[in-house]
Amino acid sequence: MLPDPLARDALPVATIALARHLLGRLVVRVDPDGVRIGRIVETEAYPPGDPALHAYRGMTPRNRALFLPPGHAYVYLCYGTSFMLNVSSEAEGIGAGVLLRALEPLEGIAAMQAARGGRRLRDLARGPGRLAAALAIDRSLDSGDLCARGPLYLAEDAAPRGAIRRTTRIGLTKAAERRLRFVLRASPFASGPAALNR
Repeated sequence: MLPDPLARDALPVATIALARHLLGRLVVRVDPDGVRIGRIVETEAYPPGDPALHAYRGMTPRNRALFLPPGHAYVYLCYGTSFMLNVSSEAEGIGAGVLLRALEPLEGIAAMQAARGGRRLRDLARGPGRLAAALAIDRSLDSGDLCARGPLYLAEDAAPRGAIRRTTRIGLTKAAERRLRFVLRASPFASGPAALNR
């Protein structure tokens, strides 16, 4: 049985709070290849006014999903090679989001490995581009409601969440020094330097 979606009214309507809240929750992907589920172990916040935020200069056809109510998917193509999955995070009309950076694979691992060229378990969804590839996420899922059953949604997990570490962000040229990255401490599935994740 598939887990129930997260209730939108249970989500914090604030980007940094949502980045913390999503840790330990599940991403559920349902497609013709079956069901793939992973536990979120790493997020990055992109709050209003952040120069690294795609909505920093206002709404465009490409980034409009960031202006939807909390809990909608914003999917974009990075450098023409990798899709990235974000969750809208502020009140409707305010552009901001949380990037999902890494998952611990739980279900549908064979399908994830097929999508990722047979990579080892630890590396299947360790990093935002790998995460999207493992779950077969592309622009067709942009603007989707992640708080409703569908091809892609967020769900609760009964497992204990564990301790959270807050660090600087990774791989940015703007505002990289801001401590807006959150990770489940010592998770082997998180991306980035191990020293940042302890």
